[in-house]
Amino acid sequence: MAKRIVATFDFDGTITRKDTLLEFIKFVKGAPALYGGLLRYAPLLVAYKLGVYPNWKVKQKFFSRFFRQMPYDEFCRWGERFAGSVDQMIKRPVFEKLLQHVQHVDDVYIVSASVKEWILPWARKAGVTHVIATEVEVDDRGRLTGRFSSRNCYGQEKVNRFLAEEPRREDYYLYAYGDSRGDRYMLDLADRAIWCKKM
Repeated sequence: MAKRIVATFDFDGTITRKDTLLEFIKFVKGAPALYGGLLRYAPLLVAYKLGVYPNWKVKQKFFSRFFRQMPYDEFCRWGERFAGSVDQMIKRPVFEKLLQHVQHVDDVYIVSASVKEWILPWARKAGVTHVIATEVEVDDRGRLTGRFSSRNCYGQEKVNRFLAEEPRREDYYLYAYGDSRGDRYMLDLADRAIWCKKM
């Protein structure tokens, strides 16, 4: 009997042409606020690029600056509204591959370091029901703490989270689509790895 097909897609840079964290901040808070934040955290961004400051810490500090104390239900509503903006930044060749997998009734996952609440509304619209992503922490008053409740879904953590959902690796043929070093471990896991940097 033929194995079932599973396909995983990174989001930022693979499905989209842009970093959706930055685009989401601009969508919610406006361009001046985004650029002010980039200036404020420029030293940390440089330290990250030099490999001396961890990716997840930079990301969490930046996220916290803009969204700490926002009511979670308001944050989710912004995520729903943002789905239309994602349509304007998709990479058409990769999106067509995603739709082919959906139409073939393959099990399709988006596995991303970005935040689930702004990926899931777009994913559902595209016919993708499985989203593995970084999760936000919510306090007992229903507000964002500015921290993440999961590990940053990046690198090896993508594989860990995916295999928690699909542990019987021998039962399926895996396609993985990615574009960066953060996707390398997922691409290594796959039976067929598709590099999407120039697509």
